[in-house]
Amino acid sequence: MNEKNLSQNEKSYTVDEYLTDERDSTEKSEFLDGKVLTTNNSNRTHNLIVSNITIAVGSRLSGHKTEIYVSNMRVQVSANRFSYPSVVIVSGEPSFLDNKSDVLLNPTVVVEIYSKDTSFHDKTEKLESYLAMESIREYLLVKEDEMRVEHYTKQSPKQWTYRIYNERDEVVSLDALNCKVSMTEIYAQIKFGQAEIKTQSAN
Repeated sequence: MNEKNLSQNEKSYTVDEYLTDERDSTEKSEFLDGKVLTTNNSNRTHNLIVSNITIAVGSRLSGHKTEIYVSNMRVQVSANRFSYPSVVIVSGEPSFLDNKSDVLLNPTVVVEIYSKDTSFHDKTEKLESYLAMESIREYLLVKEDEMRVEHYTKQSPKQWTYRIYNERDEVVSLDALNCKVSMTEIYAQIKFGQAEIKTQSAN
């Protein structure tokens, strides 16, 4: 993320100012402690991973009270932080900030796709903010330019299990959603070197 014009005017925004401007804007910006942060443009690989995860998970949740939002759902992570996860899933009834239904308060599973350019931001304070959310039960960090998924699963508010998936034949188990997604599904149609990942369903 890049700070939007902050170095030029040092302006600090309130939450209300951010939401008013954001709702009128055609571009997405995140918000952190008074700073408005522009989001990076998505490339082919990012979009394929988003689509792959959405299709794989969505196809297994038919008949469940679950909603999946892709890229454009604003999440209030804390009182002074708003983000746009790559994929966000709600198990049960979604809760929103107001009747506009554009600021989600209770994500169950959050997926962030990261690259070498966003790695530090996504894996430090942003990660800590997500893990501090009461509603989140699982958090996935999916690497864009390498087959690697980091999976955080909540055991208690202060205890999470952490697992890395980086092999083609591994399967990510999303217990909060009672479904499994294979690594080949997540990275379908994506080439690392000369090899294209061929899809193999988890179940």
